[in-house]
Amino acid sequence: MTRSILPNRLARRLFLHRHALAESPSGPTKGDDLCALIQRLGFVQVDSINTVQRAHHMILFARRQSYRPAHLAPLLDRDRTLFEHWTHDAAIIPTAFYPHWQIKFARDAEQLPGRWRDGRRAGYLEQCQTIVKRIREQGPVCSADVGEGEARGSGGWWDWHPSKTALEYLWRSGTLSVTRRDGFRKVYDLSPNVIPDDLRDVLPDPDHSIDWLCNAAIDRLGFATSGEIAAFWDIASAKEAAAWTAQALSAGTLIEVDVQGADGQLRRSFARPDVLSEAEVAPTPPARMRVLSPFDPALRDRARAERLFGFHYRIEVFVPAPKRRYGYYVFPLLEGDRLVGRIDMKADRAGGVLNVTGLWPEVGVRWTDARQARLTAELSRVTRFAGLDRFDLNDGWYRDPSNGVPGAL
Repeated sequence: MTRSILPNRLARRLFLHRHALAESPSGPTKGDDLCALIQRLGFVQVDSINTVQRAHHMILFARRQSYRPAHLAPLLDRDRTLFEHWTHDAAIIPTAFYPHWQIKFARDAEQLPGRWRDGRRAGYLEQCQTIVKRIREQGPVCSADVGEGEARGSGGWWDWHPSKTALEYLWRSGTLSVTRRDGFRKVYDLSPNVIPDDLRDVLPDPDHSIDWLCNAAIDRLGFATSGEIAAFWDIASAKEAAAWTAQALSAGTLIEVDVQGADGQLRRSFARPDVLSEAEVAPTPPARMRVLSPFDPALRDRARAERLFGFHYRIEVFVPAPKRRYGYYVFPLLEGDRLVGRIDMKADRAGGVLNVTGLWPEVGVRWTDARQARLTAELSRVTRFAGLDRFDLNDGWYRDPSNGVPGAL
């Protein structure tokens, strides 16, 4: 049977629309409206790097230019319409989705202790009980409040000092929740004190949650392989997502479609039966330029972004400075439905300046006066968003796309 082909132009348009990047970034940014935006995306990733603003704030600002970081905290700390947990990484998630995280809590409760060194397992489990008792009697804690004098191991979180490891385990398995962040440090409380009862006490059948998770993933992606469906929330296994897609194909709620990449290659994916008509009527993204976080939902799957947009991106935070091709934390630039370049910039908060140290257009992208005007407008918006007074284009900021060295416009 011949599969329908989703041309690259329409695939990009649909994909950006599903990620709330195909409309003008205007509209309300507080309360229920902000929660609805995050619900539309599914989640926003949390990351500690703060060269301009942290990732979750950059993600929301790219979609709503009037968004400011102060708009998010009340939904997490007061209204409890959002909660913090894990998808593929730490993320802010609508609390309405909380019941479907019960399957993740249960799986993590069983799997994570397997990473603990055998000689430490009993101590970690005992420390879990101690921490729960302390929070119950004395209230919320952060990692600095526990484990004084304990040595941290050299491995991952499961090899931290016993108290911090216990905190992480209790959070990942659902006993604790993040009640707020002080600065960027997580403060933990018992989940009944954080998550509303009407959501915390709902225990869906695991099969129902897998069905919900897979449906929610394909509806936010527009089209995907079964592996991409599984990876979206990183809760359903690859095997579970493959079985779900097979059942959905049989039921007619999904079809197979060949999605054309930026290089013309076709990739078999799954989509809703009306994917072609949905792509045809999806809005054309505005021509304005936007700075995206490296952890933007549209980009976090680097391989998919490269297939769809022809944009190769690797974060170089952990690359030694002399070996970096671009910079420590370089932001992709979206213009219309194209990723046209990347920019290295950092806030000098003491001086009130956004310093732009490098811009690399993609090969084949001409940096015209009109494009420069769009960049200038976006840098002005980012400057205000970051609470700075002005931006500076540092000497040598423009890099020749053919060799990356400073050049002339």
